[in-house]
Amino acid sequence: MTDFLKKEDKFTYAEAGEGRPIIVLHGLMGALSNFNHTFNHFSERGYKVLIPELPLYTLPILKTNVKNLAQFLHDFIEYKNLKDVVLLGNSLGGHIALYYIKHYPQDVAALVLTGSSGLYENSLGSNYPRRGDKGFVRTKTQEVFYDKSIATEELVDQVYDVINDRNTLVKTLAIAKSAVRHNMANDLPNMKQPTCLIWGKNDTVTPPDVAEDFHRLLPDSDLFWVDKCGHAAMMEHPEKFNNILETWLKEHNI
Repeated sequence: MTDFLKKEDKFTYAEAGEGRPIIVLHGLMGALSNFNHTFNHFSERGYKVLIPELPLYTLPILKTNVKNLAQFLHDFIEYKNLKDVVLLGNSLGGHIALYYIKHYPQDVAALVLTGSSGLYENSLGSNYPRRGDKGFVRTKTQEVFYDKSIATEELVDQVYDVINDRNTLVKTLAIAKSAVRHNMANDLPNMKQPTCLIWGKNDTVTPPDVAEDFHRLLPDSDLFWVDKCGHAAMMEHPEKFNNILETWLKEHNI
């Protein structure tokens, strides 16, 4: 994906393909690379796929929250002059997409959520974060996935570096608290966009009952389960994730 990275104005993002724009939003501990397979697949199938790097650790501390991350997304969409976008979000990224739709529904043609926050999520543990304890970080990172091998040393190192840097740790906690404050339950019934929910049956961060609640509260949603899968279906089962989403988009003429 590094071949497709661009830096323009205040934005760093990956972009490829032509067609209806799919904007991919990564999670709090996520990275653009989490969506490698999705990026490659849909950019070759008639979509323009864009993955902006969210300013999780560069906003002023008082602006480090879901509201301002959604504002950043709005600035990006305006900068790129995009219309009728599909928002695809994992974890915090899904939450940002929901908050965005609440305020700018006219911009969004469809929504895709996988392991999204916005209703309820488990943190990395009641004693999180434990700085300097790499074994703890490894265990908690592995718990995100059904297949523990997905939690490579590189991924563990990324999480470890975040919580061992005071600046990124403080902002991580600020975003996590903001996510709790910005519960979207009362807003979901007003979101009319067709929504594709793709959920890991073994997700322990946003468990299956969260997906059921999203499905119940969103007026036009379809829920698809991925077996033997944790919080990041697009990483653990990329082919199944892409097939589900591609079929759903075609059925809805999106």
